[in-house]
Amino acid sequence: MSQPLQDLLASIPADQIVSTSGDLATPISAPVVESSLEVEPGGLFVARVGQSHDGHAFISKAIATGAAAIVGEIKQPELPVPYIRVRSAGQALGLLSAAYHDFPSRKLVVIGVTGTDGKTTTCLLLHSILKRVSDIKAGYISTISADFGDETSATGLHVTTPSAPRIQAYLAKMVHAGLTHCILEMTSHGLAQGRLQGVDIDVAVLTNVMHEHLDYHGSWEDYRAAKAIMFRMLQGSWRKPGQKKVSIISADDPSGDYFAAILADRHINYSIGKQACYRASDIAYTTAGTRFQVAGQALALKLPGEFNIANALAAVCAARALGIGWDAIKAGIAAVEGIPGRMERIDEGQDFIAMVDFAHTPNALKRALEAGRQMLAPGKRLIAVFGSAGLRDVEKRRLMAETSAQLADMTILTAEDPRTESLEDILAMMAAGCLTAGGVEGKTFMRIPDRGEAIYEACQMARAGDLVMACGKGHEQSMCFGTVEHPWDDREALRSALLGAPLSTLPTAKQDRHAPD
Repeated sequence: MSQPLQDLLASIPADQIVSTSGDLATPISAPVVESSLEVEPGGLFVARVGQSHDGHAFISKAIATGAAAIVGEIKQPELPVPYIRVRSAGQALGLLSAAYHDFPSRKLVVIGVTGTDGKTTTCLLLHSILKRVSDIKAGYISTISADFGDETSATGLHVTTPSAPRIQAYLAKMVHAGLTHCILEMTSHGLAQGRLQGVDIDVAVLTNVMHEHLDYHGSWEDYRAAKAIMFRMLQGSWRKPGQKKVSIISADDPSGDYFAAILADRHINYSIGKQACYRASDIAYTTAGTRFQVAGQALALKLPGEFNIANALAAVCAARALGIGWDAIKAGIAAVEGIPGRMERIDEGQDFIAMVDFAHTPNALKRALEAGRQMLAPGKRLIAVFGSAGLRDVEKRRLMAETSAQLADMTILTAEDPRTESLEDILAMMAAGCLTAGGVEGKTFMRIPDRGEAIYEACQMARAGDLVMACGKGHEQSMCFGTVEHPWDDREALRSALLGAPLSTLPTAKQDRHAPD
């Protein structure tokens, strides 16, 4: 695959290009990248200022490796290859990547899903529905993995939305594999940083907007505005002949009206408690899951909790927007046995319930613990184990601790990616939240820094019929201390604890006062 540089540049709005130098007819025969380590001979290197590195410092290395041209934001001395200066390299990166792969999203029906909680579950529920329609072949890109029809690929350790070049390469792979639809999980970081530029979407789905990522976005209003970028993408997206652009919004979310005001060909809303286009009613919780009615149809959902009804409704709305019938919807919803790391049961023959959930926001933790309460018989206890990440939103530490102090019988505060922050300080902030909500240290909450030991202690104190819930990590495969990612899986840790020993792969394991010799 080779294209003249000027053809790729045509994807960038003219007012975003500040200046050019060199031969714009230079062929680009290798992918567009933003890492000098990924440059291939004949490729295009995009230098942008990131959170920890400035790509402009690696221009010489990129050229030495074989970059045929450079795109950046900062004026450069004369280079031996063409240099295109743009106003936003982050925004240009997605557009150039899309152009290099011949705009693959235009050859797919793309459903974007964003929200604070429930994105991955909604994506996988919708994917299960689409798989049951004979003339649809669907893939997805989520925080867990990317599905290309006949194969899947992990998307990383602590992944939000993958980089723009990777997204476009994934979409191109889907087109090459003959897929017709793609469900794309869109995070606020990915939207704000332009990683989704160049993706043409047809349906935009919102789960909710709650307290999260204020460390990055600065304010709740800016966080909400980042989510709104996905809905504004409907307006600017390339339009297939006869294609309707549809927005799907929760009427239960306080920001529902804000998102509904963004122009689309059609708005669909859903709700559990309010009047909406699709409203759940006659809800019944059973040991096998949940049953409910929507639009006169009876649906059976194996996933627990009211929040999963909302996720299912979002998937139903997207399916109906795509013209999918109720038989496929019912079958697709009913077929989902579980989502990796989402209210996932771990069974080693113990006489109590043990679960892992990804809940790492105040709202998600509240909903997970409420769902846990619904599983318990009267007099049985809910034991919650969780932490709060370092170098992230500080306020949610207190909020999550308060939530657990109010809903769980025992809260065990522990490590969760402290990064370069003091784990002791993080736990102290969380303990203060428990105290504010009426918790008593040593009686209703405790601090155990090592996560393996914390999960082990939770299992040791559990009695028959109780529920131990490890929250915050879900499917993730590592935990960050300092700048190092250490192997970690909450599911493996819970299995180890149930079998009689704490998982000891973290640096806190040997330092913790509870750790065995």
